[in-house]
Amino acid sequence: MAAHPHANSRRDAVIRAIRGRLLSFSEDQPPAAFAAGVRFIADGLLVIEDGRIAAIGEAAQLLPTLPPDTTVTEHGAALIMAGFIDLHIHLPQTRVIASYGAQLMQWLERYTYVEEAKYADPAVAEAGAAFFLGELARNGTTTAVVYGSVHPVSVEALFRQSAARGSAMIAGKVMMDRNAPAELLDSVQSSYDDSKALILRWHGKFRQRYAVTPRFAVTSSDAQLEAAGALLEEHGEVYLQTHLAENQAEIAAALALFPARHNYTEIYQHFGLLGPRSLFGHCLHLSETELDLLADSQSVAVACPTSNLFLGSGLFDRNHFQHRAKPVRTGIATDVGAGTSFSMLRTLAEAYKVQQLRGHALAPLDAFHWITRGNAAALGLQDEIGSLSVGCFADLVVLDSRATPAMAHRMERCESLDEELFVLMTLGDDRAVGEVYLQGRAVL
Repeated sequence: MAAHPHANSRRDAVIRAIRGRLLSFSEDQPPAAFAAGVRFIADGLLVIEDGRIAAIGEAAQLLPTLPPDTTVTEHGAALIMAGFIDLHIHLPQTRVIASYGAQLMQWLERYTYVEEAKYADPAVAEAGAAFFLGELARNGTTTAVVYGSVHPVSVEALFRQSAARGSAMIAGKVMMDRNAPAELLDSVQSSYDDSKALILRWHGKFRQRYAVTPRFAVTSSDAQLEAAGALLEEHGEVYLQTHLAENQAEIAAALALFPARHNYTEIYQHFGLLGPRSLFGHCLHLSETELDLLADSQSVAVACPTSNLFLGSGLFDRNHFQHRAKPVRTGIATDVGAGTSFSMLRTLAEAYKVQQLRGHALAPLDAFHWITRGNAAALGLQDEIGSLSVGCFADLVVLDSRATPAMAHRMERCESLDEELFVLMTLGDDRAVGEVYLQGRAVL
């Protein structure tokens, strides 16, 4: 096994600067307009030292203050933002994207479990992690919340390679002790022991963090969910990720397995799995009582629009979550491989359509806030990632609004930055990502 990278291996002792059009958000709530909480600098400069943003401002003001040997990278008319954050994605599912003709439960059995079983092989896990991290970077994503397979080697490979690249990942091995193929089952004890070992080895080190990861209530026994709750109690800074109310057949199966619970969300509540560091993927078919449980615990409901449309699961009701008497915190994610793209731009395009079907428009500023500062705040990491702010890591994405002929053609009629952002989120994909920086170092 390769040794851990040195703690300072990605830190940059030399001051450098990046110049371009800078857009960032400074508030956790989505902005209503270009006003408070939104910062746009048409000719801006980011000064980076030791991998973090040391200064941000007008280029004309900051350039004269730099040491004479400072490297300044010019990005011209490109738009520079904080790197995108993906709150729900599956490492072992990169080869089941575009698998035809199934809804959730059949899709898991027919495609997903078959592929995930291969991650018992360390060579498969290493190759899969390399491809996965490369695709994230190519699409401008610098932090993701990741499901491994049931095999600890899958998460080891991801954390090791992420640390070497300088990216920040939150991940966990899946806990699954029933209702899955034998080769994908762990036990209550092994899932606890393996998760604990990964927590001790990786959580809070080299920018990696751990998420306790029961796949969903259908594949975990009472005892295993108790073990997940014990891990959360013993390691207060780790995250919890699982699935909730994605599909009606899934809901029925969960309630049949836990007949003492009144609803799906109560299953997780009973085992101590709700909380401000708990991320619940999908949340499509929840009662008001369940939404109150999420709101009262400050849990996060994560929208996965491309996946929900692809599997025919339902439409995420973000507007209701935000504006009910007890608002529910939300995030957004690709959910590869039921999700159909690694691109957070493509994800925003589908989120816009979903909200249209729900009777509400997703404004461009709101959308880009969601995949940067908003998702960072959902993780409680807004002081580290998601913003172009002094002290944050210099994880950046450089966007070209004219990356394709159709985008360039449309941009000829754009008269505002707001319009440009809508072009990016409607027509953009990996081709619109001109460069990605991790801790101030270019990785594309």
